[in-house]
Amino acid sequence: MKVIASSLRKGNVVDKDGKLYVILSAENIHPGKGTPVTQLDMRRISDGVKISERYRTTEQVERAHVEEREHTFLYHDGEGFHFMNPETYDQVAVPESVVGDQAPYLQEGMAVELALHEGIAISIVLPQRASFEVVDTEPVTKGQTASSSYKPAVLSNGVRTSVPPHITVGTRVVVMTVDGSYVERAKD
Repeated sequence: MKVIASSLRKGNVVDKDGKLYVILSAENIHPGKGTPVTQLDMRRISDGVKISERYRTTEQVERAHVEEREHTFLYHDGEGFHFMNPETYDQVAVPESVVGDQAPYLQEGMAVELALHEGIAISIVLPQRASFEVVDTEPVTKGQTASSSYKPAVLSNGVRTSVPPHITVGTRVVVMTVDGSYVERAKD
């Protein structure tokens, strides 16, 4: 199915010269003078080679037929990451190369969007936010204002982030799964 380049997003799969590529990042660039373009960073699914392509925003690109379904994360072992389709209870093993740098944010029972092409997992989209416990951070300094000063912290998934001064060890916080940035204190 042909779509215009500017409508492509991260996680979409395109067919280029008979090979499937998953989009790692898509950016629409509108220069002051000249034609707007879409910059795509893609990874070839068959061998993992990364490429960058530029298309005019109105150019047609072949989007591959991919089945996108919600799956539940079960566990991680030597074979990769295991997910289950909650409707059919079918299990899918996803290699570490597909999950990539999103791996630390996966939690048992988390619902994710898994894109399958002919039964093989080719891309994964995590929820935008996830909550983790702070396992290490500096103690609260009396008199420090909470206006713009953040302090470093380590989350229970091993990711380093910055949190406001009032956050202490043992506090659960919500972070963005894209970059690990602090959003708010968890409500749970």
